[in-house]
Amino acid sequence: MQIDERIRRARPDDVPAIVELVYALAEYEREPTACRLTAAQLETALFGPAPAVFCHVAEAGDEIVGCALWFLNFSTWRGVHGIYLEDLFVRPEQRGSGLGKALLTALAQECVRQGYERLEWSVLDWNTPAIDFYAALGARPQTEWSTFRLTDEALTALGS
Repeated sequence: MQIDERIRRARPDDVPAIVELVYALAEYEREPTACRLTAAQLETALFGPAPAVFCHVAEAGDEIVGCALWFLNFSTWRGVHGIYLEDLFVRPEQRGSGLGKALLTALAQECVRQGYERLEWSVLDWNTPAIDFYAALGARPQTEWSTFRLTDEALTALGS
């Protein structure tokens, strides 16, 4: 399995750059004010006593220009873990350089190495460039499923 040397696991000193990329993704997804992530939160999530989130970064020169933030999920039907890709982002000026595919390849390699049986993510319906990119890699939309989410007041009301 060839590993792209432009892709590596995140380190603690990468956290500020990853936070910047997450904010750039929020801007791209037309939700700039919805992102509230702090460097302290991300550092704890990635490198604290019980990490539950993982990250690969893409480098161009000495700069981090892309990232894939992910966590484990579990399939009761298959009986094994998989990877859920929370965020994949490559700076616009680096798109087309193969870094997005290299990040996804690194996650697919992680799945194969660990015996995970799926790699999945969500994409906004209007994001045609991303949909076309994923389809070209062989990914297929799960059109028979709808994503539901509880946040803010609804989550508090149900959990109280």
